[in-house]
Amino acid sequence: MSAKAGMPEIDGFIFDMDGTLLHTLPDLAAVTNKALELEGFPPHTEEQIRTFVGNGALALARLAVPDGATEEQAEKVFRDFKSLYGEIGLSLTSEFEGMTETLKQLHDRGKKLGIMSNKFEGGVKDVEAKFFPGLFDVSHGETDTIPRKPDPSGLLLCAREMGLDPARCAYFGDSHTDLIAAHNAGMLAVGVAWGYQPLETLKTGNPDVLIDAPVDILQFA
Repeated sequence: MSAKAGMPEIDGFIFDMDGTLLHTLPDLAAVTNKALELEGFPPHTEEQIRTFVGNGALALARLAVPDGATEEQAEKVFRDFKSLYGEIGLSLTSEFEGMTETLKQLHDRGKKLGIMSNKFEGGVKDVEAKFFPGLFDVSHGETDTIPRKPDPSGLLLCAREMGLDPARCAYFGDSHTDLIAAHNAGMLAVGVAWGYQPLETLKTGNPDVLIDAPVDILQFA
């Protein structure tokens, strides 16, 4: 679908991280399985872990622990996950083809760039610094004061920090939760088809536009 017909002019480009900006699944799987191992729990395949991601690390830990595990055990896996992510969580991550060049073109066109992820904020900052130094104006993840999507609080914070009306912002994500958050924030909701959620599920978030490759982002600029 073309982004031009009937679409508002977009000045702020805000992105989900895992499955949208970066292919992080191999690292998510490795870190999750190491955290499970520390608690004596069995590992999961990468494809199984793909079905757990999208709602933050605590939700991932709760899904990854075996049936019968306590909430305390899930929270311990979550704490181990956060600790391990800083140590080993970036070695297998890669960008989706053309993403950095697309972001540079947006930056050169004077567009504001942001990240809003359900990943814990420390992980967001580490990944941004390694893969996209100097490109983003704002970046946030889940904190005690920023709830997980589909709550729009993080997206609205990004818009405020960029000095933009939410209606002049687009949010790009690979899950229906991302799209619901965009709608809740009054932003253009753009679904990316290269991510981790099946297309049929992504469409339940009612995307304003679906795109197939990072280069397609430029049609909004």
